[in-house]
Amino acid sequence: MQETNTVSVVSSAEELILIRITGVDRPGLTATITGVLARYDVDILDIGQADIHSTLSLGFLIRVSEENSGCVMKELLFKASELNVNIRFIPVTHAEYEDWVARQGKNRYILTVLGRKLSALQIEAVSQLIADQGLNIDGIKRLSGRASIEHPEKNNRACIQFSVRGTPKSHEGLHRELLRMSSELEVDCSFQIDNMYRRMRRLICFDMDSTLIQTEVIDELAIRAGVGDKVKAITERAMRGEIDFKESFTERCKLLKGLDVSVMKEIAENLPFTEGVDRLMYVLKKYGYKIAILSGGFTFFGEYIQKKYDIDYVYANELEIGEDGKLTGNYIGEIVDGKRKAELLRLIAQVEKVNLQQTIAVGDGANDLPMLSEAGLGIAFHAKPRVWANARQSINTIGLDGVLYFLGFKDSYLDENAPE
Repeated sequence: MQETNTVSVVSSAEELILIRITGVDRPGLTATITGVLARYDVDILDIGQADIHSTLSLGFLIRVSEENSGCVMKELLFKASELNVNIRFIPVTHAEYEDWVARQGKNRYILTVLGRKLSALQIEAVSQLIADQGLNIDGIKRLSGRASIEHPEKNNRACIQFSVRGTPKSHEGLHRELLRMSSELEVDCSFQIDNMYRRMRRLICFDMDSTLIQTEVIDELAIRAGVGDKVKAITERAMRGEIDFKESFTERCKLLKGLDVSVMKEIAENLPFTEGVDRLMYVLKKYGYKIAILSGGFTFFGEYIQKKYDIDYVYANELEIGEDGKLTGNYIGEIVDGKRKAELLRLIAQVEKVNLQQTIAVGDGANDLPMLSEAGLGIAFHAKPRVWANARQSINTIGLDGVLYFLGFKDSYLDENAPE
């Protein structure tokens, strides 16, 4: 559409005009402009506004009678001069308008990009990928708060959200490129279908060890039992998916035989919680999410975290304790492995009457992959290579509260009581 000072006639009675207004934003500007349009009984077919550093970009697509179009543009020119803003009028043909309407039926997606900071290089790479996939950017929105230059430590995360439309040339190709960019450019990307399920997530399930907390509690127990290196080696092999989780779990439990149960309390009281957990839990509880811990770790620690954050469900493994107050090296009940985690996610969703597309799962290990695949939104968090490569979404650059950006939360939504 080429800018001009003349208006083409769509029919003998009406014209379509795109109005673009730019300049310094101020209260009442939109009301003043629409006040002029209202006096001439103008139909507003589309409207959009963005504000960047107090600089306004405002657009209207209007339908106005041929009789009134000249008066409308004349008055708007005078108002623009009074308000010290720039205004442009662009004629839109009937065919152009109908083509635009037809494009609205295309698929819509949300591409979220986050990191400690975002540079032009990173944003250029993402926007070029969008173009290469045949997608069009409809809007760009900043979700993170404004960062201070003098005190960058106060807000050391950045996130923007692209609203895009179209059909990707290759979903797998897009996923591969996003993984590559994440690795090379130190950003995290989430590509989601923009539908009502995305906007109405209700249940979130977390792995515990190396997700909610920055340790594997079985390794902590093993260190106290003097078998730390042996257990840690088995744990790492299991999390990488090199050995079966049930086999590794049984083998590790046997190595803990004889450890006094009092050690568990000491470990629980000194758990190293992951960056962003306080903020994430505060927001999730405030906005009514149901929260579950589905862990291949132990119920003792899961229940400790449950009390701290008022978590709704905890499913983990139960260590057997002998009459002498020491671990027997055995466990009680069914092992919570990857398959069981996915089953529990489905079960809790059923109990809470939540569609699976409204569920979220967050984890780091190979035994989390089944529930990440089952959930409507599966997020690999600082995950092992195999998990990172297979998960549809991942966070590697910032803390666990980065999940909020994938859910569409803006920092400005959070009240002053939200933890940093």
